[in-house]
Amino acid sequence: MGTRFENYTLDDANAFMGNNVDAVLLVDAESDTYRTLVQRGFLSTFIESSGKYTDLIQKLWFHLNKGQETITEDYQVFAPTFGKFNGKYSKRLKIVENDTPHSVQMTIYPESEKLYLLILDELDNSEYIQDFMTNEKITTIQNTYLFSMYIDLFKDSTSSISITEISDETIQSSIKYSEWRMMIVNMIWPDDQQLFLERTDPEYLKGNLLPGRTSSFDCLMQNLEGKYIWVKLIFSRAETNNSEEDFRYVFMVQDIHENSVQLMSTLKKYEELASKDTLTDVFNHGRIETEIYNAIEIVGRTSRKVSMMMFDIDFFKNVNDKFGHAVGDMTLKHFAYLIKDYFSKRNAVIGRWGGEEFVAVCYDTDSSRILEYAEDIRQKIASEEFEVAGHITVSIGLTELTKDDSLSAAFNRMDGALYKAKKGGRNRVEQA
Repeated sequence: MGTRFENYTLDDANAFMGNNVDAVLLVDAESDTYRTLVQRGFLSTFIESSGKYTDLIQKLWFHLNKGQETITEDYQVFAPTFGKFNGKYSKRLKIVENDTPHSVQMTIYPESEKLYLLILDELDNSEYIQDFMTNEKITTIQNTYLFSMYIDLFKDSTSSISITEISDETIQSSIKYSEWRMMIVNMIWPDDQQLFLERTDPEYLKGNLLPGRTSSFDCLMQNLEGKYIWVKLIFSRAETNNSEEDFRYVFMVQDIHENSVQLMSTLKKYEELASKDTLTDVFNHGRIETEIYNAIEIVGRTSRKVSMMMFDIDFFKNVNDKFGHAVGDMTLKHFAYLIKDYFSKRNAVIGRWGGEEFVAVCYDTDSSRILEYAEDIRQKIASEEFEVAGHITVSIGLTELTKDDSLSAAFNRMDGALYKAKKGGRNRVEQA
């Protein structure tokens, strides 16, 4: 053994590496090409013998961390920035082929500025399992942070980039902050893009974030699978020995989608509770009045047709007096259900104005169409059998909104038409 140790040479080491490592690739970054010098194991079929270097980058580490699913096309624009190396670089890759996971150690040796040697070696199963379990613990703690990087505004540079969904390790990249900012804006929800550009602007960060302070804002952002999720974008300015002139920041993207969706669902629930009439489950007076204001504003600035109708149950006081208020409430609920059901497939909003009066705001509906609707529903109400109360009728007043309308003018026309219907004998429709 001693003789073997003493006589072992670099040629022996090279021969051993050549016979045992799973893949050795030569890369020409300038021409965006690579070719394999050695291929073994699953890498002999997973990697082509030659091809484009950018394609190789995407295949090796531009996929989701727990599988081989390709990252959405919008994010592929960043792939070329992740393949430039100024010094030796080592990275653990997680590769899934045919549902079989592989843990591969990749080491990169730059022979020159554009020529690299890539050495890939698959780790054994025990090493992979240990690595997987360790990373699972890390992911459990940090899974809400999707992305982080270090920014130097003075140098217009980024470094220490970490994309959790791709890898638990930092990724080598030479992209400038100004370039990154204009590329990532395309992944922001269109309505949030202006806010993103304002809050990520270098001058905004310099002028609004003191050393040691943090700023954040929420927006919708496309994840690596191409789905828009709610995220919190966080900037934290570093404290250094020259803090007044040193503009270095940590930037992080935090996944807040689940909590945001839950919060918005809760807010929507309370918004509906505040807008609904508790008895009839249609909009209450305040909410339907707001709808009329909105409709008037729409008609004033567009060519859209909007009409309104007001219902008044005929002789409703008799129902309360004869059967009691419990039956009266039951009748109101049944009546509200009928008109809500009738307009469910029409573009209309229903509300209770008060007592036995209800209002419908009907969008994309002119005076002739609203008249058809009113006559139809009047007949349906008259033919309906209401529990205990039996048959009831309704009087209806109509009006179409005009460009010069105010709330009082529109409402007075509709109310006047309703008064005319009631004065004319009830169970009828009048239009103004």
